[in-house]
Amino acid sequence: MSGDGGRGFRARDGLGIAGMVIGAGALLLVALGTWKWFVRKSAPWVLDWPGGPWAVGAAFGLIMVAGSLGALRFSAVERGGSKPRRAGRVAGVSICGGLAFGAFMYVLGALPGKNCSSSRLGCEYIPGSGSALVSSVLTAAVVGWLAFRVASARAEAQAARERARMKKLRKKGKGKSRAAR
Repeated sequence: MSGDGGRGFRARDGLGIAGMVIGAGALLLVALGTWKWFVRKSAPWVLDWPGGPWAVGAAFGLIMVAGSLGALRFSAVERGGSKPRRAGRVAGVSICGGLAFGAFMYVLGALPGKNCSSSRLGCEYIPGSGSALVSSVLTAAVVGWLAFRVASARAEAQAARERARMKKLRKKGKGKSRAAR
C-alpha cells in the first residue's frame, strides 16, 4: 500500500502527474529559449571585449575549470554531518557546477543552430563565436590537464610519505606486519 488510505491509483492522480510533467517541460523550454535569446543578444558585445574572442574564450575556459574543480572539491567532502552542512555542500556543488556548465553553454549558445538558416533573424553568425569556442575548449583542456597532473603528483608524494612512515614503524616493530596485510 502507498499510505493513501487504501484507495489505490486513480485517473485523477495520473492526470496530475501528466500535468506536472507538461508544466516542467514547458518551464524548461521557456528557460532554454530565454537563455538562447540572452546569449544571442549579449554575445556580440561580450566577444568585442579587449583581447577579442580568443581572450574571452580563454576566460570562459578558466571559469569552466575553476567551476569543475570547485564542484569536485565540494563533492569530495565527507558524507553525513548536520543538515546545514549537507545543504551547504549541495549548494556549493550546484553553484560551482552551474558556473562551469553555464560558461560552456554561453560559448556554445553563441554559435548558430544547425537547423537555423542564416537568413532568419537571430540565426546569423556572430563574428568570433567559433574562435571563442575553440579557445575555451583548449584552455579548459590544458588547464584541466595541468590541474590533474598537480593533483596526481601531490597524491603520489603523499603515498610515498605514508609508505616511508610505515616502513619506519615496521623497523621499530610498531607497524603492520607483512603477514597482517
